[in-house]
This record gives sequence, C-alpha cells and structure tokens, in this order.
Amino acid sequence: MSELTTIARPYAKAAFEFAVEAKAVENWLEMLVFAAEVSKNDTITGYLSGNASVEQAKEVFLGVCGEQLNEQGQNLVKVMAENERLLVLPQVAEQFAALKAEFDKEVTVDVSSAVELSADQQSNISAALEKRLARKVKLNCVVDASIVSGLIIKADDMVIDGSIRGKLDRLATTMQS
Repeated sequence: MSELTTIARPYAKAAFEFAVEAKAVENWLEMLVFAAEVSKNDTITGYLSGNASVEQAKEVFLGVCGEQLNEQGQNLVKVMAENERLLVLPQVAEQFAALKAEFDKEVTVDVSSAVELSADQQSNISAALEKRLARKVKLNCVVDASIVSGLIIKADDMVIDGSIRGKLDRLATTMQS
C-alpha cells in the first residue's frame, strides 16, 4: 500500500499545483474522484491488468470517463496510462483531497461516542477543536457503544481518548505494572 502511495504522490502533487494555478481545485477533485471510481470498477481493473496496450487502455478509460474529464484531466489520464499507473488513481484522488484539505486549512476529525451527539455538543466540540488545531474542523461522528461513556477524538495523528473504556484499560495496565 505504501508503494502505491509513493507512486501516486507525484501525480497528485502535480495535479494539485496545476489546479491551484488554474483556480479549479474543486473541479479537479471531482474529476479525480470520478476517475478513481472508474479505475476501481472490476471490469476496468481486469482490462487494465490484462494484456491491453497503452493505446487501448487510454481509449477505453477515456471512453468510459467521457465528458467527466476536461482536457487537462484527460491529459493526466493519458500520462498515467503511458506510465501504466491508471490503477493508482484512487490513491492519487486520496492524496489530492489531503492536499486540498491542507490548502483549505481543514481537517476531518473522527469522533466516537457511546450515544448520539446533539447538535449543540457537536458544535461545542467543533469550536474547541478549531481553536486547538487552528483549522476548520469537519466532524465525522460515529456511535460506538463499546466505549461505555465519553468520547474518542481522532484528527490525523492526534488521539484524545476521554472514554470510560480507555480509562479502564489504562487503569488495568497500571495495575498490572
């Protein structure tokens, strides 16, 4: 997986730099997400993994994508096809989205709670995290009854475990030491 990420990085970075220069970041994200979904299709994956020539792969892929890709998006697909990299489009789209979030000073935060959070609770959590992270925060709330009570907040590599389950686990670890 990390190999695919390494392969995808230069494509995502080049596409992002072009999109910023053209002031079309959102449009490029939509194109890359669409192309990534096409590349995940079983039929397309089988075709690209098979004995198709570079020209055939370009033709089929661009034929399926049709009007969803503008001229520059088609050029990216052509370059990736020539380098036999169309199967890494999902990673390119993922890295492009991460670059966009960094550019927009946004972060997606996963919040796990034992019960559904109210709108007030979500806005309070969002405001506190925006202040702490100095970024716009987009919450992704999930209910997980196994944490008993409290919250687990994950943003990039930061984890705040304020759950009862986490406290019990830490207490058990301390008592075993």
